[in-house]
Amino acid sequence: MDLTSYAELAVLLINSPDRLTGLEGLRALLEEGGRYRPGCRITRSDLEALRDLREELMIVFETAEAGDEEAVVDRLNSLLIHHPVQPQISGHDGERWHLHLTEGGRMADQYAVGAVMGLATMITDLGVDRLGLCQAPPCRRAYLDTSSNRSRRYCSERCASRANVAAYRARQKVGQ
Repeated sequence: MDLTSYAELAVLLINSPDRLTGLEGLRALLEEGGRYRPGCRITRSDLEALRDLREELMIVFETAEAGDEEAVVDRLNSLLIHHPVQPQISGHDGERWHLHLTEGGRMADQYAVGAVMGLATMITDLGVDRLGLCQAPPCRRAYLDTSSNRSRRYCSERCASRANVAAYRARQKVGQ
């Protein structure tokens, strides 16, 4: 089971507040995360639950950035209690048997379990410092640092380029 892809669900949710304004946006978010199946029922309560989860996960990333590992673990443990894992063996799309974290319950519950369990596994395997917020002002989008040297500071190449150009221009201005 690739739990990094589950942790990416947390990042996708944090970075998509604009999609949490209605059911169509939520459907698009779920499709992008590979969590939507045709015929799946999405409700306003799913939307509200994922808005709440987004806020909780954002606090986890902010706390990780502040370097408070114990607080990150406490928050994730609380989320794990609130969203208990229900693993199931699944076979679909021509794949071999594999584990899914949950198949039952509301769509929001399924998403939450994957996102929270993915983050929990990531920090226990790689460390809390692998959760980051983009350093390019004013971005602050979340990312997972899966680099071998723990050097990621930006959510995307676009933000990295923008920050590097701004730093270069600032150096040029000082040198004049």
